Amino acid sequence: MPQMAPISWLTLFFIFSITFMLFIMKTYYCNILSLPQTSQSLMFKKNSLNWKW
Repeated sequence: MPQMAPISWLTLFFIFSITFMLFIMKTYYCNILSLPQTSQSLMFKKNSLNWKW
């Protein structure tokens, strides 16, 4: 079974690392949640709990 040279292992490592980083960046930027609009943010009510001890 032939052995690979260290340079080949290094290029394989860089190729797989770059493709992994591109895949992670693609999935991150494709799934960004949309920010709530100002009119919707005013409709949210703050529910505070009043504890009576």
